[in-house]
Amino acid sequence: MNPAAPRTIAAIATAPGRGGVGIVRVSGENLSALAQALSGRPPRPRRADLARFRADDGGVIDSGLILYFPAPASFTGEDVLELHGHGGPVVMRLLLARCLELGARLAEPGEFTRRAFLNGKLDLAQAEAVADLIDASTAAAARSAVRSLQGEFSRAIHALVEELVELRALVEATLDFPEEEIDFLGAADVLPRLARLDARLKEVRAKARQGRLLQSGLQVALIGQPNVGKSSLLNRLAGEELAIVTEVPGTTRDALRSVIQIEGIPLHVIDTAGLRETRDEVEKIGIARAWKSVEEADLALLLLDARAGLTAADRAILEKLPAHLPRITVKNKIDLTGEAPERHPEGADTTLSISAKTGAGMDLLRQSLLEIAGWQTGEDVFTARERHLRALSAGAEHLAKARREAETAPPALELFAENLRLAQNALSKITGEFTADDLLGEIFGRFCIGK
Repeated sequence: MNPAAPRTIAAIATAPGRGGVGIVRVSGENLSALAQALSGRPPRPRRADLARFRADDGGVIDSGLILYFPAPASFTGEDVLELHGHGGPVVMRLLLARCLELGARLAEPGEFTRRAFLNGKLDLAQAEAVADLIDASTAAAARSAVRSLQGEFSRAIHALVEELVELRALVEATLDFPEEEIDFLGAADVLPRLARLDARLKEVRAKARQGRLLQSGLQVALIGQPNVGKSSLLNRLAGEELAIVTEVPGTTRDALRSVIQIEGIPLHVIDTAGLRETRDEVEKIGIARAWKSVEEADLALLLLDARAGLTAADRAILEKLPAHLPRITVKNKIDLTGEAPERHPEGADTTLSISAKTGAGMDLLRQSLLEIAGWQTGEDVFTARERHLRALSAGAEHLAKARREAETAPPALELFAENLRLAQNALSKITGEFTADDLLGEIFGRFCIGK
């Protein structure tokens, strides 16, 4: 018996392991026939009905609820069937195997959400927000993913694209009728429009950067000479004793990693081995790994002993830091010098005086970490990914080029129009209007099976 269409897919939609309830999800065509073969009766649309799920020989596999969502009013835009049974792994596998016997095939990772995208139920930014919501590590990240899933990010992009389309229509009309003696830029109010568009794009980019930060967090490397208090600072930030603290230099031989939260932002803090010349082979390996952690970090926290200040060894560390890497210099152990916690303005860099032992100045450090990260408090942040940031950056670059062409005398309208087109294409990639199949495979291939 094969009542299901060849395109029908099925997968266990709940997490692996034991639970009170488990769900097998099915999507495809003519699922009413599959449901009848499985439960013995046709399902009622959008009703939760009690059913006995039967094997091919008529024996009962499990009993539970069956929900049927006919196309197109479903998550994928196709017929969708959900089988809610008891959440044991064996029961779920038997139920899934029965669906495969009835003609379904095992779904690939992210295939349900991909079908929702291809059938116009979600755009690409919303589809990615599904995975971001599942992977959210903080409440703030979950809230931003929900906003993207509800379409806030997409609406902001569509508004920008619509303005670009209007401008393109005006300039294309001018190019089609060059004999018309019209001051196009002045008549169409082009320069003020471009300025408004640029301002709105900057606002969207700022929110997207914060959304990306909420999702992935900030990699922070704690560096400095031995025995300046790196492990004490890690413990203070984490609020628990993660690292061994002693007076013996070189105690930390390898990188210790901890995830902490500040204003909902996950900070991946790496306590590295003390950076110094040593003959100890084990310590040398730890120091090499410390420099590798620095290369991969988004921010370096250089700890000094407030009693010694910035020494020649500290300057040597600073000189080896990547030029593009933001840094905060932290003068630790002010409890031994009698100094007050303070933030010292020193040009583009930040220097703080704190005590990791007593906690004095830790609020200044947390505030500085947020500022370096570019964080601004707000409830209108939406989740974003690296590809979104690249697309927004490309759109801003083409918009800037268009503005330069518009400001030349006489304006180069052909180049102006081409940069507007390129800006529109870059932004439209975010929501999926211009997206290659290989990119879709990469995006949805990272989803979990059943989603």
